[in-house]
Amino acid sequence: MLLPRLLEPVFRHLFHVHARTTRGLTLGVRGLVTNADGAVLLVKHTYMPGWYMPGGGVERGETAEEALLRELVEEAGVEAEGGVRLISIHANHGLFRGDHVLVYRIERWRPCKATSVGEIEAVGWFAPDALPEDTTKATRRRIEEALGGAPAHPHW
Repeated sequence: MLLPRLLEPVFRHLFHVHARTTRGLTLGVRGLVTNADGAVLLVKHTYMPGWYMPGGGVERGETAEEALLRELVEEAGVEAEGGVRLISIHANHGLFRGDHVLVYRIERWRPCKATSVGEIEAVGWFAPDALPEDTTKATRRRIEEALGGAPAHPHW
């Protein structure tokens, strides 16, 4: 179990390098999951600092919604019930020119077993006004846009 956790960041980095050199456009998804108390679900990865909304890349042959549903189960142990709602689209040119991120809202869900091995360090629920200090700036902005009424910014 320890060896995959140690090697995962290396393999993920190599995948990102490969994707950036072979694809003109990449697409990612993030899910804003809320519970009955209004808390938001965040994950902390083993290979990069900070807290994020669960999500990841859309793979060849899958829709953005399918990718989101897969990532929610893998990273956070959440199965969406009913539909998910697209709330914003952002250019993520700071990470990779040609990268875009779709943000979805998930209000109805049920817990399940998370399937990711070695990718997620922690999963937590946080009040939108009491996010962990190391929550990424983009994550904070997306939460404020979705829950606080701020206009959606076109850039991640």
